[in-house]
Amino acid sequence: MARKANSTEKGPKKKTLYTIKLTDEQMDKLNALLQARGWFEHEVAHSRFGYKWDSVNVVAYKSGKLVIQGKKTEDFVQDVLEAEITYEPLMGYEEFHNPEWFEPHAGLDESGKGDFFGPLIACTVVAGEGAVRSWMDDGIKDSKRITSDRAIKVLASKIRKTSGVTIKTAWAGMPKYNELYNKFGRNVNKLLAWFHARAAADALEEKLVPWGLLDQFSKQPLVQRQLKVKGFELKMRTKAEEDPVVAAASIIARAEYVRQMEKLSEQAGLELPKGASGAVKEAAREIISKQGPEALNRYAKMHFKTAKEVLS
Repeated sequence: MARKANSTEKGPKKKTLYTIKLTDEQMDKLNALLQARGWFEHEVAHSRFGYKWDSVNVVAYKSGKLVIQGKKTEDFVQDVLEAEITYEPLMGYEEFHNPEWFEPHAGLDESGKGDFFGPLIACTVVAGEGAVRSWMDDGIKDSKRITSDRAIKVLASKIRKTSGVTIKTAWAGMPKYNELYNKFGRNVNKLLAWFHARAAADALEEKLVPWGLLDQFSKQPLVQRQLKVKGFELKMRTKAEEDPVVAAASIIARAEYVRQMEKLSEQAGLELPKGASGAVKEAAREIISKQGPEALNRYAKMHFKTAKEVLS
């Protein structure tokens, strides 16, 4: 006997957030289309344009990223974006275009490499199909696309709570980092490779998978030399963060970096800026003024040119 359909059964969770990269030509075409159809315009910082209409919010950023949010996100993507702008059905076809995303594998990424203050965090995440589908539904993307510290923490919390996922990080406090940098021949890529190898080895010891993906930061296979795990192949390529598991590692690494920066800011008695801007130099000079030049080693990567500039 055929089982009766239960009216309370729920279908797949509908996406309420979707991001995609568009060309300048596609951006202009979409802008003209929404304007011609009478969508309500609204201003968003750092955006090319923004529109709202019937449970959909569309924002195009100067970076080329388009963000769609709202209850009717899927309808807009399929009926407008894919049908009239990109002419390419992508949403819902991730498994067709990228079947490897749904295989059990490891994702490796880091945070803090380009920041003067704070540690360099390497992270490995091991996950499979169930976690990947859950993260895609939640709109989890590479941390570099997320500018809010609060949003990073929220997403990191979701990732950590996902069933069946293994997460490991590797990093060192600033005095130890500066010491290790010198020990690794004053080569930040060799030190980063060592951090990645440590995090990956710990994760694979807990849950071995056949392969992993790392966002390539060096032309040399530095991590492969140090990571000697039988039955595991490490692949490297640029734009690896498109893989949801690598994106998850990116978010976890950034969230840990944010937490450590908050602790260092409390110790310094001032908010330490990220990056390596003029504001960073001012903060470094304030630390030197209040605590002496030797104190900078407790907060910053001393191999940055910024350190030499403020100490001179």
